[in-house]
Amino acid sequence: MAADYSNTANVLDTDNTDTAQVPDDIFVIVASSDKRSDYLSWREYFMSTAFLASLRSKDPATRVGACIVNRQLQIVGIGYNGMPRGCPDDKMPWGKSSPDRLFNKHLYVCHAEMNAILNKNSADVENCVLYSTLFPCNECSKIIIQSGIKEVVHYSDKHRKKPETIAAKRMLAKANVETNQFIPTMERLVIDFTEVNK
Repeated sequence: MAADYSNTANVLDTDNTDTAQVPDDIFVIVASSDKRSDYLSWREYFMSTAFLASLRSKDPATRVGACIVNRQLQIVGIGYNGMPRGCPDDKMPWGKSSPDRLFNKHLYVCHAEMNAILNKNSADVENCVLYSTLFPCNECSKIIIQSGIKEVVHYSDKHRKKPETIAAKRMLAKANVETNQFIPTMERLVIDFTEVNK
């Protein structure tokens, strides 16, 4: 016999409603189905997290962020490009045009992907997905492969013609690490700190 909810509106409109009078399954019927339609997809959420992490980088030329996600869609590592721990940012080189390589950043900076893997909050990152704002270089790709990550989702591929990127793609392909370019559905994402108070 079907439940009779003819008095439901009156019961739920009363401020001092005794919840014991309301059938357990009534909430299935009256629950709102008007959920937001403009929420972030999982991939947008994780790539946005990588972009947010990149804002921590002190690099004046290229800010890169990375986010590692496990099979349960949980974030297990975040990183951005920066100097090694204990190396003061103000005392390390950030340029890349000096004829002396020792005065350029490349020999010193830890890339975002490396930091995300080293910063992991899980036992390992086996079978995880790495989201990066920039396609990984050859050195980071070695670490990605060795750590057991199974997919790399990147946004920019602006260095695709560089030998480092070409080598990275060769290694990732041979190691059966899937690579996919993230195509956003929006041009920009704005964080409005005041929205929570509206």
